[in-house]
Amino acid sequence: MDGMTLQKPKIGTEEVRRAAQILKKYKQGKAHLESRIIDNEQFWKMRHWQQMEKNGQGGNPGDPQPASAWLVNCLLSKHADAMDCYPEPTVLPREEGDRAEAAKLTRILPVVLKQNQFKRTYSDAWWYKLKSGCAAYGVFWDAGKLGGLGDISIRRMDLLNLFWEPGVRDIQDSEHFFSTELISNAQLLRSYPQLEGKLGGGSFTVSRFLYDDTVDTSDKSLVVDWYYHTTEGGRRVLQYCKFVGETVLYATENDTKVPTEERVAGFEPDGTPRVENVPVGLPMSLRGWYDHGKYPFVFDVLFPEEGTPCGYGYIDLCKSPQKQIDLMNQAILKNTLAAATPRFFVRADGAVNENEYADWTKPFVHTNGNLGSDSIAPIHTAGLDSVYVAILQSKIAEMKETAGNRDVANGGTASGVTAATAIAALQEAGGKLSRNMIDDGYEAFSDVVTLCIELIRQFYSLPRQFRLLGGEFASYDSSGLQPVAMSDGVEVSYRVPVFDLEISAQQENPYKTMEYNQFALQLFQMGFFRDDMAQQALRCLELMDFKNKDLVMGMIRRGQTQQKEIESLRTRLLQTAEVLDRVKGTNLAQTLAQEYAGGAAAGGTGAGKHREEKASAMERSRRSTREAVRPR
Repeated sequence: MDGMTLQKPKIGTEEVRRAAQILKKYKQGKAHLESRIIDNEQFWKMRHWQQMEKNGQGGNPGDPQPASAWLVNCLLSKHADAMDCYPEPTVLPREEGDRAEAAKLTRILPVVLKQNQFKRTYSDAWWYKLKSGCAAYGVFWDAGKLGGLGDISIRRMDLLNLFWEPGVRDIQDSEHFFSTELISNAQLLRSYPQLEGKLGGGSFTVSRFLYDDTVDTSDKSLVVDWYYHTTEGGRRVLQYCKFVGETVLYATENDTKVPTEERVAGFEPDGTPRVENVPVGLPMSLRGWYDHGKYPFVFDVLFPEEGTPCGYGYIDLCKSPQKQIDLMNQAILKNTLAAATPRFFVRADGAVNENEYADWTKPFVHTNGNLGSDSIAPIHTAGLDSVYVAILQSKIAEMKETAGNRDVANGGTASGVTAATAIAALQEAGGKLSRNMIDDGYEAFSDVVTLCIELIRQFYSLPRQFRLLGGEFASYDSSGLQPVAMSDGVEVSYRVPVFDLEISAQQENPYKTMEYNQFALQLFQMGFFRDDMAQQALRCLELMDFKNKDLVMGMIRRGQTQQKEIESLRTRLLQTAEVLDRVKGTNLAQTLAQEYAGGAAAGGTGAGKHREEKASAMERSRRSTREAVRPR
């Protein structure tokens, strides 16, 4: 590979045509999913009467069409729960030698996510996930970021623009994967002048949402990112091709150029350095698009389904009760309007002036001839029975129970529950569905962070400066993530540093924070942080389980160690004082001993007082807890 390029089969027109046929096949396989996603978006916008009219459920053209927001309120509550537990990654090493690198990544990754405005992306993904049942993240390397230095880019993807092999459960098992995007022709021509005269007229179209605005796509062309795998030297390689129509814009299999690097190979007689281009690494055709070899997409599923990487969401779960609620609201409104609006039967040969009769502001109504009792008669409407209102309320309750969006989760309580601690306990118990849903989402977040680590390993070759979230500054590069040589004395092998991820909530709900603070105060009041009670406190903590338990035990052990060091220092000082007393005839050792004894006596008195107050410590902590959670 010294300056030579490797010849590999190129991706040309025929290969692109074959990929386009595969893309059409994949689109046909997810037609039902696309229809469901578009329908769910209409329910989210409370335009579901339009969808119901298509199925003949809209009623008469003049009927009222009330759109209640019970389903929307369910999504609002679930999204709030998810954002209350915004995730934060902690990197854990699998090898002792990777401990320092894991600590650096733990500090660097939150900054990388913040620079990508990931909290906004996470929020958008959760809206999409709650509506459609699945959110998709794209984790890419954007070479145009930071003035050409490049950096990680994390985007929320639209499932309508992604295509995979029908029937697979994991997208990594798909033979091919396509990501499409409509881009304006002017922008494409600026970036790829070779597309002149080749844009427009494509036969493939992607599904679109029913937008309120008029979206014109006549001046846009479909750009396809095609991902697939090949095998090179027994290794699975991710290949990539970008094409428009039948024109290839870039393909890794066409990129057979061996990368080189300028290095000083020596010096000329006059002292000028001699620079040579030295081959480094493999060409893209052999190395692949990303070293991790995976499709750079992560699917976050809400309620999983068999045979598909997507699932279904809360709109799919609750759209049927929402339809029934609105249909019953429509019937009740029609009955109310019919009963509240006076209507009359009028004989065709009647002599009553109908306009004057309908105008309640006119005291006189003119008639011609005799006024018969049957000339005009009111239309009586039967009153609405209370059972129908009860059925409507039961349907609303059914939706709340089905979605786990009961009143207590939104701050409401049942009659008779007034204590703050009881309300908080009900809210905590009622949130188990949300906690389970959020924990499942943490697994997808872990996959996103893992892809970020792999991109850091591949592309962070130059040191980068980071301002950490605590205000400190740090420099980081990928040197600590590269393969590490291992030798058993016979042969040399290489180990790639691999890490595990622990995902936790960055900020938990206010009640949880208050509970942790109160628990720390209780430990303090019970003397857990006293040096003379360190051993008993550690034994007690071993039987307990709570958040940051290791941190508390570490603080107590450090205090115990410091106390031992102080006692050792006192002993050495007394020994030194005794030597001075024997040499100079002073009483320094006796004075120091009396001072130490006085401090110990004071400590004993404090311990006695502590024992006396221990009985009431728990009662005071309970009172303080009640005061802290009492509504203001």
